[in-house]
Amino acid sequence: MRELNYTKIGSRIRQVRKAKGWSQDKLARKCEISMSFLGHIERGTRIMSLETFVSICSALDANADELLWGTAHASNAVLDLWQPKEAGKGQDKDTDSYSMYVRIMKSVAEIMNEA
Repeated sequence: MRELNYTKIGSRIRQVRKAKGWSQDKLARKCEISMSFLGHIERGTRIMSLETFVSICSALDANADELLWGTAHASNAVLDLWQPKEAGKGQDKDTDSYSMYVRIMKSVAEIMNEA
């Protein structure tokens, strides 16, 4: 099983945040966490909850695999969620936080099973 490197995860979060031109304060407000806690997350000195990680992914519109591991891994379970429900009919991205949580959990579980 691969071990999470919180310093690298935090660095990736910082990189995506800066690429969007956002301050720590702006991302912290969007995620409903303190700017101090976000600073700790970005430095890898504090471990965030899964709920906070989901909130950061959502706010940044970032792929969980990219933030966790530095690369995106296509997951069949996640891809199935994006497939059309009926032939010929597309499905819009579901931005509902619960659905995002489910997608992230499936993706993380699949990655952990691969290691």
